[in-house]
Amino acid sequence: MKTELDRLMQERNFDAMLITGPAQHNPAMYYLTGGGHITSADLIKPRGAGPVLYHNPMERDEAAATGLKTKNFVDYNWGSLLKQAGGDTIKATALRYKAMLADQGISRGRLAVYGKGEIGANFAVLSALQAAMPDLEIVGETDRNSMMLEAMSTKDANEINRIRQMGVITTAVVGQVADFLTSHKVKDEMLVKNDGQPLTIGDVKGKINLWLAEKGVENPHGTIFAIGRDAGVPHSTGTPTDVMALGKTIVFDIYPCEAGGGYHYDFTRTWCLGYAPDEVLAIYDDVYSVYQDLMEQLRLNVPFKAYQDLTCDLFENQGHATIKDDSSVQEGYVHSVGHGLGLNIHEAPWSGSGAGEKDLLAPGAVITIEPGLYYPSKGMGCRLEDSVAVHADGSFEILADYPLDLVLPLKG
Repeated sequence: MKTELDRLMQERNFDAMLITGPAQHNPAMYYLTGGGHITSADLIKPRGAGPVLYHNPMERDEAAATGLKTKNFVDYNWGSLLKQAGGDTIKATALRYKAMLADQGISRGRLAVYGKGEIGANFAVLSALQAAMPDLEIVGETDRNSMMLEAMSTKDANEINRIRQMGVITTAVVGQVADFLTSHKVKDEMLVKNDGQPLTIGDVKGKINLWLAEKGVENPHGTIFAIGRDAGVPHSTGTPTDVMALGKTIVFDIYPCEAGGGYHYDFTRTWCLGYAPDEVLAIYDDVYSVYQDLMEQLRLNVPFKAYQDLTCDLFENQGHATIKDDSSVQEGYVHSVGHGLGLNIHEAPWSGSGAGEKDLLAPGAVITIEPGLYYPSKGMGCRLEDSVAVHADGSFEILADYPLDLVLPLKG
């Protein structure tokens, strides 16, 4: 949580942190500002002090709306900085950072950097800043050891409720998709539109985007809606021209967010239209069994990676290959069982190969549970996923209920 930032900075010996970029679709900046129409800004937080948001003069009102202490870029005379830098805009920008840091009492020590921007420009500016401030150590982190993601790995009640509300919207759209599919007529084992043409993946995705937009949320990362062989490749988004055929597995993984790049939801169901062949029923039953076992065995403060190991054991006992002992496996169970969820679709706590002892099912964590089996060579795949909040009393709450049925009976 945000209240943990100073403790985490102390543990990592960070004297300050710098976040750059827009306030929207930029999780680290959104986390501390709450979003808003801020297209380019810098935020500096010294350890033990509050953050200061540095902003463009045209966005001074949006910056003020964050409730943070703000400072206008015009307070740093660009013409003077550019002259001092001999006309070099990269060096001038670094000199402005030096002045901004000095205003916050930072001239040496360790500075952790986060945010989004064009990598070449950011690299050039940070390199110039390092040259201008040789006593300052600029520190970057990977997702797996990010202090910001560690802070974000547990949520307060308001954050959990926002994810819960995204779940209500997400599952409402899923229900619309199910109704849309099952209302179509069938011809030659395919769903057909009023004009007699086959209904396609592209047609369905167009409706998904429309219905999400109508509910005021965004779908910036797209949607996985894949049928048949594509359903057997976990992150295949689906081929737009594929037709909606009866009896084939459809993996529907949807992960929209609040407008402006806020909190996400993450949800997957596997469907067959009309009926499911015996081979599909068999893998679905295996996935459903593992899903139920996992949900029943979730316990507070257990390392998340323990459930990845459990998932592999359960699937191997059913006769499926897994990545437990061979990371190159591409059929069977081929991914981690879940991840944290929040301003990022994927964030701490982690459950996969890079997960550590800090990746706990701690109070305030929101995680996904998503076992799956994938057999592209057989033209099928199956995944079931729900987003789950971990509460201090040891309970685990599925944040949006939705049926786990495989077969969607057709109405036509």
